[in-house]
Formats: sequence, structure tokens, C-alpha cells
Amino acid sequence: MKIPKLLSSALIGAVASARSMTPMATIATARLAHRRTSGELFLLDRPTFKYGALAMGLGELAGDKMKTAPDRTVFLGLLARVMSAGIAGAALAPRGRESAGAAVAVATAVPLAYVTLSARKQAMAKIGQTRSGLIEDALIVAAGVAIVALSTRAQD
Repeated sequence: MKIPKLLSSALIGAVASARSMTPMATIATARLAHRRTSGELFLLDRPTFKYGALAMGLGELAGDKMKTAPDRTVFLGLLARVMSAGIAGAALAPRGRESAGAAVAVATAVPLAYVTLSARKQAMAKIGQTRSGLIEDALIVAAGVAIVALSTRAQD
């Protein structure tokens, strides 16, 4: 199955809309599993960034269930989405199209952050913060893993 050139970048941007650190954490995990991305990505090849991305991804999953967790659309939440979506979108874009992949991912992540926040608030009203967060985590992490798995290949 051939994936359209920037579709993976757009999809990872959608993941970033709900969980800002999941895109980088899934790519870091793929790198640890010796998988290559089509776009150039030197940042997550450095151990500090690779393990840092994993730690931030796990921290976000835990922190999201806290009553004091801010909305994803506050300035710092959107900034984290822009950075993570941009890096991941560039990594999943075809070589030489990294800038376009970053732009597509960011253009997907930011507006969808408002949509996913609205959906999460509706879910919270029905089933509570923790349960809605766990369901959202499962869906978003699974989507991120699937996108990165389908968009990377084993290293030679």
C-alpha cells in the first residue's frame, strides 16, 4: 500500500492535537527499534533528546489526568504541539520535503487541538476526567504508533 506523500505528516499532526508529546515519543521509540524515517531527523538520534522525548510522552500521559492540567489550547500547550508536530511531521515527510511535512503537521495540529479539546470536555462531562483521559490516551497512542509504524522502515 502506498501512502500519499504528506499524509503521514498530516496524521501525526492530528495525533499532536490531542497529545503534544506522543508524536516525538513514538518516533523516538521507532528509532530505538532501529527504524528509519524518510525525512532527515538528527535531533531524535541524540540519546538526550530520544530518551527525553520518551520521558515527556509518558509524563504527559500521567499529567493529563490531574485536575490542575491546563487545557491543550493555552499558549504553552499550543507551542508544544507546534514544536512536536513540526519535528514529527518533518521526520515522516519524504526526503527533501521536510519543511512541507512540518508545515502540514502544524497546520493540522493547531486547529484540531480545539476540536479534540471540545470532544474531551464532552467526554469528561459524561464519564469523568480520568476515564475520558485513559480512553483518549489509548486511541491517540495507538494512532501514533500505527502512523509511525506504517511510515518508517527497518534500518539497513
